[in-house]
Amino acid sequence: MSDLIKAVEANANPNIPDLRSGDNVSVFLRIKEGNTERTQEFKGTVIRQNNGGNDANFTVRRVASNGVGVERTFLARSPRIEKVIVHRHSHVRRSKLYFLRTRTGKSAHLKQKFTA
Repeated sequence: MSDLIKAVEANANPNIPDLRSGDNVSVFLRIKEGNTERTQEFKGTVIRQNNGGNDANFTVRRVASNGVGVERTFLARSPRIEKVIVHRHSHVRRSKLYFLRTRTGKSAHLKQKFTA
């Protein structure tokens, strides 16, 4: 049975580093428009991660213009993700940061984690 599951499972994307909730990241995604392909950057904070094998995904939240929050969920094994850059790690005490949805301004900031 496990051989059958392994045959269906997608390969892990080597361009995605280990992510944690609270990380400030840039996700570069290949988008196809007509005949052309371009790379689009989505910059924000990882608010949630789901490690489910083939269905693993992570959600990134950013605040767009006029204070509108935009969340986007990416499949961790997707070949469309060109690269993910981690800009900073933040100190958080929970794995799902849904409370950031209701916060604005200084209360929405996360403290940076310094690693020695």
